[in-house]
Amino acid sequence: MTWLPLDTWIVVVGALCAAACALPGCFLVLRRMSMMGDAISHAVLPGLAIGFLVTGSRASLTMFAGAAVVGVLTAVFTQWVSKLGQVDRGAAMGIVFTTLFALGLLLIVRAADRVELDPGCVLYGAVELTPLDVLFSFRLGGALIEVPRAAVTLGAVLLMNLTLITLLYKEFNISAFDAALATTVGINASAMHYLLMAMVAVTTVASFEAVGSIIVIAMLIVPAATAYLLTDRLGIMLVLSAVLAVLSAILGHVGALTIPSLIGFESTTTSGVMASAAGLLFLLTWLFSPRHGALIPHRIQSTQARPRVEA
Repeated sequence: MTWLPLDTWIVVVGALCAAACALPGCFLVLRRMSMMGDAISHAVLPGLAIGFLVTGSRASLTMFAGAAVVGVLTAVFTQWVSKLGQVDRGAAMGIVFTTLFALGLLLIVRAADRVELDPGCVLYGAVELTPLDVLFSFRLGGALIEVPRAAVTLGAVLLMNLTLITLLYKEFNISAFDAALATTVGINASAMHYLLMAMVAVTTVASFEAVGSIIVIAMLIVPAATAYLLTDRLGIMLVLSAVLAVLSAILGHVGALTIPSLIGFESTTTSGVMASAAGLLFLLTWLFSPRHGALIPHRIQSTQARPRVEA
């Protein structure tokens, strides 16, 4: 295996993307809203397509903003369908995101007929190509460092998520566990809910270029679910989810470089192996977690009832 500077940037982009997804993903897991990440990641496609059709540019701020707005509207529409239609939240998510996803695919295919817009790239991403889109470069110790646009974008999104969670940690914490209590102590639980949905939408849109709308679901949920099995403290869960997400990115790219040749394949995608690595880490944690592992003797588990995740 030959490791090139491009490989380093692929890992950096993948790690930034995975960590940015993992932080809001923790609150989706705690709120039992994991499928909302799936819904938003699919439903933002109409916003992407409309932004592209309006501006004709894939790098348009309008395209990004349109997708983020549709992502938030997905949460709003889900609430409306659930309350007004008196259906289960899961059914409401299915109704909203499948409808918007289908509309988005139709719009993307229409746009692709006129310009070079690949629906497969939107679905599966192209993290291997992100180092080729250089935003700026500088010299460090005589070496030319070329910084990809995706690294800057995802780094900014990660910083945004980290800042919001740090500043509003108490509000997110109380709202995640007891919305009624949050309202009682003066926290607007609805506002916190839609702020979380906005974070998920923006993170999802920013991640499209790197991992696509399908693989981003794994990065939103799997590292957070894995961390949930390892700790009962919210702060530690957030840190662990980010660490596991970065580890998934590293293992994903290394696996994409080494595994195909071992099993007779020509190549594979880094984003796909990233998701597989995240799933493998979850499986190992589920089996061998010190306190909650499935293979831990039953007598040990029975004496340690799992408490709720705490602040």
